[in-house]
Amino acid sequence: MPRGRSTVEQRALLLMVAASIAFGVMAFYAKLASDRGIGGAEVAALRFAMGLLPLLVPDLRRRALAWQRKDLLIYRGIFGGSAVLLYFLTIDHVSVGLATLLNYMAPVFSGLFAAFFLGERVKARVLPPLAVALAGVFLVVRANGELATGGATPHAHVASWSAVGLLSAALSGAAVTAIRAARRTEGSLAIYTSFNALGLLATLPFALADWRWPDRASWLALAGVGVFSIVSQLLMTYAYRWIDNLRQGVVAQLAVFVAMAMGALFLDEPLSAGSILGSLLTVAGVVAVVAARGRNAPAADGVDS
Repeated sequence: MPRGRSTVEQRALLLMVAASIAFGVMAFYAKLASDRGIGGAEVAALRFAMGLLPLLVPDLRRRALAWQRKDLLIYRGIFGGSAVLLYFLTIDHVSVGLATLLNYMAPVFSGLFAAFFLGERVKARVLPPLAVALAGVFLVVRANGELATGGATPHAHVASWSAVGLLSAALSGAAVTAIRAARRTEGSLAIYTSFNALGLLATLPFALADWRWPDRASWLALAGVGVFSIVSQLLMTYAYRWIDNLRQGVVAQLAVFVAMAMGALFLDEPLSAGSILGSLLTVAGVVAVVAARGRNAPAADGVDS
């Protein structure tokens, strides 16, 4: 491999690490906003609105609105927007670590959708790590139910919102499948714009139905959501050009551990041996699924859901 290309790929890998950390920090700020009484739908809508701010730059706006396959971009925006809505609703009701862990099951679902809609063959070696990942999810959900203090969050409550979190991962997987089809004709900015614009349309009615005007502390948390979301997406969009699917899938899981660690350190979200073991099993299973699909399988442009 030429030295110049190797240097570029190393830089891209570092950018991917930074992007994954930023995604984890974004989830932490979303939880902070929820703890201040801002509903998950409102957090999601404001996150999408802030994601459109780069379009104030005329040159970026021209490229962002150059859509060729409008149907695929609409699918991407609707599925991706719904995924983020359910992700932030889940953050509002369970620990940020659990919600992020569930959302980052998306590569499992994107592989299944690619088999159905893009004609990719499902390899038998995907099944054992998939079982490991699901077993890990079960352990984490069970541990979070048991850690609920004073019975204020019953096990059934945690389980039901965990199902919502898994649905957000499934919708995210559908969005990734749409992106992979759209990448043949669409640029990264067009895909980014469809995500934010249609995501805003998908979440705004739910946000307005239960709107609460943020106070100063809430605005700071929401600004954190917006800033870290934009930064992470821009970094990831660049990095995807240079690193393969396997390394992307491994590094992306950093977001799970960042969100879990920040929740434990700053929000007093309890951790147990069961939840830690389950998280490790889930992440290992997801990484193994990505690896089984192949190192050179295409990755999706910057998504946070």
